[in-house]
Amino acid sequence: MDASYWHQKWAQGDIGFHQADYNALMVKHFSELRLNVGAHVFVPLCGKTRDIGWLLEQGYRVTGAELSEAAVQELFAGLGMTPQVTQDGALRRYATTDLVVFVGDVFDVTARVLGPVHAVYDRAALVALPDDVRRRYAAHVISETGRVPQFVLTFTYDQSAMNGPPFSITADMVADLFDRDFALRLIECVTLPGSGLKGRVPAAETAWRLVPL
Repeated sequence: MDASYWHQKWAQGDIGFHQADYNALMVKHFSELRLNVGAHVFVPLCGKTRDIGWLLEQGYRVTGAELSEAAVQELFAGLGMTPQVTQDGALRRYATTDLVVFVGDVFDVTARVLGPVHAVYDRAALVALPDDVRRRYAAHVISETGRVPQFVLTFTYDQSAMNGPPFSITADMVADLFDRDFALRLIECVTLPGSGLKGRVPAAETAWRLVPL
């Protein structure tokens, strides 16, 4: 799975992973991070998620990272915003007053371009990445954000019943990635309605709060 996989998904409109509404677990529990108004939240692999609009409504500043430029353009259009577009090395930067989104590889998004970050909202990154890349990603985000609190959403299901992405991320996997740097709290786990994930397999969605040790 490489960049062309995701570019093709967006080009074909095959974006079943995109949620049409705010994530319910985020709306219910994000305040548990206890961030101040004006805090800076990093949203990696953000797509065109509406969750960014909710974060902005709460008074946070948001920086996203996304591989697909089409997704980023749709994100700003959906928010009714006209961004300033500039180039920063390998990244294209879309920016308004309180929202910046970098188009490119998340591994090119460093502390230099992010500036001080107060929290990470991982709504779709861990579950989008295969195991070897997931490990690199988790370490990269911890390194480049300075081990700030994270609000992480995962799915769990019988991986043998359906190929990812989204991949099944068990509690043991979360611990393996993060428990050297964070105290892990499982906030809530909810069973997906109907036929489950992609309408194919029973699954649960879990919200985690990661607090730096």
